[in-house]
Amino acid sequence: MSKLSTATKRLLLGRPFRSDTLGHTLLPKRIALPVFASDALSSIAYAPEEIFLVLSVAGLSAYAFTPWVGIAVAVVLVIVVASYRQNVRAYPSGGGDYEVATKNLGPIAGLTVGSALLVDYVLILAVSISSAAANIGSAVPFVAQHKVLFAILAIGLLTAMNLRGMREAGTAFAIPTYAFMAAMAIMIVWGFVQIFVLGEDLRAESADFELVAEQTDLTAIAFVFLIARAFSSGCAALTGVEAISTGVPAFRKPKARNAATTLLLLGAVAVPLFLGVVFLAGRIGVVVAEHPATQLKGAPEGYEQKTLVAQLAHTVFAGFPVGFFLVTVATALILLLAANTAFSGFPALASVLAQNRYLPRQLHTRGDKLAFSNGILFLSGVAVVFVWVFDARVTQLIQLYIVGVFVAFTLGQAGMVRHWTRHLAVETDPAVRGRMMRGRVINGLGLIATTAVLIIVLATKFSGGAWIAVLMILVIFVLMKAIRRHYDSVAAELEAAEWDGVLPSRTHSIVLVSTLHMPTRRALAFARATRPDTLEAITVNVDDANTRQLVRDWDASDITVPLKVVESPYREITRPVLDYVRRVRRDSPRDVVTVFIPEYVVGHWWEQILHNQSALRLKSRLLFQPGVMVTSVPWQLRSSARVPKDRIDTVPGAIRRGLENEAGHRPAKQEEDQ
Repeated sequence: MSKLSTATKRLLLGRPFRSDTLGHTLLPKRIALPVFASDALSSIAYAPEEIFLVLSVAGLSAYAFTPWVGIAVAVVLVIVVASYRQNVRAYPSGGGDYEVATKNLGPIAGLTVGSALLVDYVLILAVSISSAAANIGSAVPFVAQHKVLFAILAIGLLTAMNLRGMREAGTAFAIPTYAFMAAMAIMIVWGFVQIFVLGEDLRAESADFELVAEQTDLTAIAFVFLIARAFSSGCAALTGVEAISTGVPAFRKPKARNAATTLLLLGAVAVPLFLGVVFLAGRIGVVVAEHPATQLKGAPEGYEQKTLVAQLAHTVFAGFPVGFFLVTVATALILLLAANTAFSGFPALASVLAQNRYLPRQLHTRGDKLAFSNGILFLSGVAVVFVWVFDARVTQLIQLYIVGVFVAFTLGQAGMVRHWTRHLAVETDPAVRGRMMRGRVINGLGLIATTAVLIIVLATKFSGGAWIAVLMILVIFVLMKAIRRHYDSVAAELEAAEWDGVLPSRTHSIVLVSTLHMPTRRALAFARATRPDTLEAITVNVDDANTRQLVRDWDASDITVPLKVVESPYREITRPVLDYVRRVRRDSPRDVVTVFIPEYVVGHWWEQILHNQSALRLKSRLLFQPGVMVTSVPWQLRSSARVPKDRIDTVPGAIRRGLENEAGHRPAKQEEDQ
C-alpha cells in the first residue's frame, strides 16, 4: 500500500524538489504575470457584466450610466495599482498588506488584514470557478445544467496542478492567460473598427429585448444608491491586485523591481480591456438581466441568457464563428486559471501567519514540490464548500467577494501613509525625501479611494450577503488570536521553568500481554534491554478461558518475567491498565513507569483497521499520565515487506541478545547471574 501510494503521488505530482533548488522555482515576469495577475485580468469577464446586472433593476434607461461607472472603477484601479507599486518596493518580504499594517498600525490591524485576505482568497477561487462555469455554460448546455459539479472538478484539477509547484503551474497557465488578453484586445478593437471605421451597425442578440424594470418608482436617493451598488460590484475588477505584493518572494531578483513592473503591466492591460468591454457593450446594446425570466420581454421561447462577453463575441465575430469560439474558450480558461491567484496568494499568506504563530505550523512548511501543500489543500476544501452552498452562482457569491479585499486595501494604504510619515521624520536627503513625499501622496490617494469604496461596498452589499464575509473575518480573527495565545502559552510553559535535573529514582517497566507469541517475546526483550529496576508483564482478564490458557503457557515457557493478571469485570482493557499504572505510580511516586506495547506492522490500510485498535486507545490515554512513558514495540508482518521475520540479525545488538535470551538461548554467564 505504501509503495502504491508513493507511486501514485509521484505520478500526479512529479518528483520531489530538494530544498536547495528553491531558487530554480522563482518566476520571471512573463510567468509571474499569469500566476499572480490572472484574477485581476479575468475580472474583465464578469466585473462589467455585474455593473449592467445591477443597473438592470431600474430598466434600460439606467444603462446610460454604465460608462461613468466603468470610468470610476478604472480610476480606482489605476490608483490602487500605483499604490501597490509603492508597497512592493517598501516591503518586498511577501507579507503584503498584512506586514504593512502590522508594522505601521499594530498587530490588531495586521491580523484584521490577514483575516480579510484569507476570506478574500477563498472567494476569489469560488467566484472565478463559478464564473467559468457560467461562461462555458453559455456554449455548452451540459455545463450550464451541472455548474456545481463542473466547478468542483475544476477546483480539484487546479489543486493538483498547484501541488506540482508554482513554476510548473505558472508555465501551464501562461499560454491561456496571454491568449485571453489577445482575444479580448482583438475583439474590442475589431468591434470598434467595424462601428467607427467600416460604419457597420452592430447589434447584440439581446439589443431588441425589452428590459422590464423591477423598480420603477426610485427616488433620487434610491437611484444614487443603485449607482453606488453598481460601482461596488464593478470594483470586483480590483481583486487580485494585492496578490502580487504577497507573492514578491516568488519573483526572480531583483524581486521588488520585477514585482513593481508586473503591477505596471497588469494596470496597462486591465484598464483598457475593462473600459473597452464596458463601452463596446453599451454601444452594441447588450442587455443582461438579474432575473431574465421576468425582466426580458421579446426574447424567443426557451432563451438562455448568455454572458456579456459571450454576447460581445457573438456580435463582433458574427461572420467568423471561429472568433466567437476562441473568445469563449479563452475566457473560460482565464476564469478557470484566475483561481491560481488564490492558490498563489492564500498559501503564501497562511505561511507568513503560521510563522507568526497565528495559524497551525503545518501551514508554514513546504511540500515535496516546494509549494505550500497544506495551504493549497485547505483553500480548495473551503472553496468547494462555498461553491456547493451558493450553487456556483456568481451574483450571490460576488456579494461576499470584495469586502475582504477592500478591508485589506484600506488598512494597507493607511499603513503605507504611516510608513512614509515615520521615515520622513528622520530622513534628511532631499532626493530621498522627494521620493518619499511622492510615495505618501500616491498612497494617500489610495487610502481615500479604497476607504470610499469600502464604505460603499458595506452600505450597498451588507444586507445582500456581505455580512457573511464580515462575520467570517471576525471568526477567523478570533480564531487566530486564540491560536496565538495557545502557542505563546505553550512556549512560556516550556521555557520559563528550569529543569531541576533530578532523575527518577527507579524505573518500573510493564509489558502488556494478550497472547504468548513472538511480538510478546520481542516486547519483553526490548524491555529487558533497557535494564529496568523492575520488570513485569500484565494481562487483562476479559475472557477467563483465554486468560487461564495464557497463564499455563506462561508458566510452561522459559520466560522468567512474572505475569500478573488484572481483573476486568466489565471486559474493558484500557481502564484496568490505567488503574494499574496509577497504582504503581501512587506506591512509588519517584519511579518512572515505562509501558511496552507490542504492535503489528501491516502493509495495507484495511489490515490496520483489523489490528492495533486497543494499542491505539491505550497509548492515547497513557500519554496523559504524568511520570509514564509509552514505548511501541513493532512486529513486522509479511505484508509490511520491511523486516523479514527470520532476520533478527538486523536488530541492534542489545535487543538481539534479548531476543535470543527470550527464545531460550541465554549465554551461560547470564544464566548464572539470574
